[in-house]
Amino acid sequence: MKPAGIGGKLICVALTVLFFSAFASASPEISTSDDNKTVIVQDAPEETVFAFGKSIEVKKHAKGVLAIGGDVIVEGDVDGDVGAIGGNVIQREAGRIGGDIIVFGGTYKPDSQNPIREAGKQTVVFGVFEDEVRDLVQNPSQLLAPAITWEFLALRLLLTLFWFIISLAFTTIAPGAVGRAVARTNLSPLKVAAFGSVAFVLTMVAIIGGVSVLPDFLSLTFGLMGIALLFFGYVFGRVTLQVGFGKFIQKHLLSEKNRSETLATLLGVVAWTVLLSVPYLWLAALFAVFAVGIGLILTARSPKSWQKA
Repeated sequence: MKPAGIGGKLICVALTVLFFSAFASASPEISTSDDNKTVIVQDAPEETVFAFGKSIEVKKHAKGVLAIGGDVIVEGDVDGDVGAIGGNVIQREAGRIGGDIIVFGGTYKPDSQNPIREAGKQTVVFGVFEDEVRDLVQNPSQLLAPAITWEFLALRLLLTLFWFIISLAFTTIAPGAVGRAVARTNLSPLKVAAFGSVAFVLTMVAIIGGVSVLPDFLSLTFGLMGIALLFFGYVFGRVTLQVGFGKFIQKHLLSEKNRSETLATLLGVVAWTVLLSVPYLWLAALFAVFAVGIGLILTARSPKSWQKA
């Protein structure tokens, strides 16, 4: 297995966390335990089984397995890959895993010192944040409405400082680019956001589809390109919105003698940090940052007539 293959699978696993809810194929060979905490797989060699907030126990046969917020217990055969996010992969002594093992927020626990694995397959384990990931998956409402604690407030204070420094760096190194982006956002915000929204959705679909159907090296290439677009779109979009919103606040609340670029940037950073921390509202604000940022990147060289429309 080449490193590119592992990278592509990691991208697929990460995107699955964001876009897949609880799922298990509707098959008589796949059932749920009485306590509704475990998906039990009997003889389903053509099925790739996903579970969200539950463990998966393979009794006889499955094509592939991914548990998000639960453990994977392999007692029988799994022909393909086995993954767990916020859980462990447990391979019993008689169990066989034919593909790679990918674990985030957990460990790989084979009962045997020489577990039955296909030659050349890899094991990737990121044993961090196991409790946090499992708790988040099993209680997803806390993601939309996080508890306001001192730790939460301290983190937001650090984020405010971080984005203030990033915004100052952008406005110092490339003041023209930021200024033009703010102007375009003010002139045609709906067109920029609409263009960016469509591009955001198409990028996510392309990444997921590429990982599913393309060869490993191509899926990794397209995946990294898509992630780079999302990353730069978020950073550039947030900086632009912070600077633009800060100038708007400064213009309407402060007298001219008290205005400055640095103060406007600080006001914008504080405002957007608050918006991105408000329960439920933060999700819409996050999407707006991505949409505006990607829209600005993709329309940077658009005709002036379009930008002023």
